[in-house]
Amino acid sequence: MTEIILIILGISLLLYVLLGGADFGGGILELISRGKASGIVSRAIAPVWEANHMWLILVVVILFVGFPSVYSTVLTALHIPVLLVLIGIILRGSAFTFRHYDIEEETPKAIYSSIFRYSSLFTTFFLGVTTGGIILGDITMDYTQGFYAVYLNPWLNWFSFSLGIFVVILFAFLATIYTLGETKEKPHVERFTRIATYLIIALVVAGALVFATAELEGHPLFFEFYHSIPSMICVVLATLALPLLWINLKRNNRQMLRLIAGFQTTMIVLGWFAIQFPVLVKVNDGVDITVQSAIAPKQTQLQLLIALIVGVLVVFPYMGYLYKTFKFGDKTVDEQKAN
Repeated sequence: MTEIILIILGISLLLYVLLGGADFGGGILELISRGKASGIVSRAIAPVWEANHMWLILVVVILFVGFPSVYSTVLTALHIPVLLVLIGIILRGSAFTFRHYDIEEETPKAIYSSIFRYSSLFTTFFLGVTTGGIILGDITMDYTQGFYAVYLNPWLNWFSFSLGIFVVILFAFLATIYTLGETKEKPHVERFTRIATYLIIALVVAGALVFATAELEGHPLFFEFYHSIPSMICVVLATLALPLLWINLKRNNRQMLRLIAGFQTTMIVLGWFAIQFPVLVKVNDGVDITVQSAIAPKQTQLQLLIALIVGVLVVFPYMGYLYKTFKFGDKTVDEQKAN
């Protein structure tokens, strides 16, 4: 029963990275392209951006009900970056909506576009910072150590910041690859291909920076990856996919690009999970919070599992229908509007 709940949790987290992450990356892509991608980004994410937050809600609900000590620890020790993420999500969503439906004047649209772009960057960065705080192991349960040690030190470090930068680049990369499949206009294709090329290089550099800052902070991340066979396999597979990604980028093979980018991202998430498991939250001066120590009582697990199964049977078909309707239909009319 616990294993099934964990699998649903993992799938929800992965889908949020792949789909919600690309939505956040759309705003970052607008920043990188200096607004030239606005029309295509708006058309690409408008039908699905709200629905993609469902995966984050599902992750939060599973943690709250199924792993309450994880939920309480993370939202206590890391409440500052989590709060900043929530503020960013609200600003981003509001600005995107107002930009689309407000009066057709340049000044309001420019303001909303700026808020949307910078809040996308801001939110993504602090999602990575929060993840870094969970991984690094500087969270303390001793609340007598003072405000800095309890609420700032777990995330205010070079490792968390470097992971924030990595996530920003990753989400922008996903958005660029997905957006390539939304247009056939040659200038747009050339622009996004060029941006994707730069982002691939930036991802490799940022990944190396994450490992370097982990060593700087005293966290043996490279050692953990090296001594975890599943993690090493994930790293090798993600690396081997780079030449394929490069070749298909030059050929503008859109479907393969999406598959390869999704595969590489999945390998990154699985590689991290492999070195982390069964630990869910690393604690500095106490016992790490593991799956077995954090899991709710059996009766609670059963009720949660029933709710999740019903939810999966209801939500997944509707999400599939949503994407089939808005993402795989005729794009000709929408593309003319975007241009």
